[in-house]
Amino acid sequence: MPLVRPILKYGASCWDPYREGQINALDRVQKKAAKFVHHKIRPNWESLASRRKVSRLCALYKAYCGERAWKDIGDSLKRPHYLSRVDHVRKIRTRRQRTDIGKYSFVNRTIGDRNQLPAEVLETLPCKPSTFRKRLREVITECIKGHPSELNPSVSVVK
Repeated sequence: MPLVRPILKYGASCWDPYREGQINALDRVQKKAAKFVHHKIRPNWESLASRRKVSRLCALYKAYCGERAWKDIGDSLKRPHYLSRVDHVRKIRTRRQRTDIGKYSFVNRTIGDRNQLPAEVLETLPCKPSTFRKRLREVITECIKGHPSELNPSVSVVK
């Protein structure tokens, strides 16, 4: 298990389903595991959708900061042509895509989620990835508890 889990976590950030059927299938697997481990359906586990979202945002952060494994993606990130009053200065331009594969790809979905983050999370960049992950989890759990519609992990769901 210690050898398999890091590989699965790494792959989960890029393979993040956007179709409702795929998301429901993964949630069923987590429910079965929770029932097996805790003998109850709803343990205090973080949802798979929010874990995948944090993982995707951390992977994009590594690309943005120029980490070697993510360098190819980081080199293609560009600043937007304009910033509105509500945008933060670290906004990234989304890529225009015509197909669902492109629209809902790892990079485009994550750029959209990153641009919606509050400026407080991004203003002290660069920092260690572990610090960024901790700050990100705090913001996401706070937003889910306080305002379920904001930063909802399953916002970009396609049937």
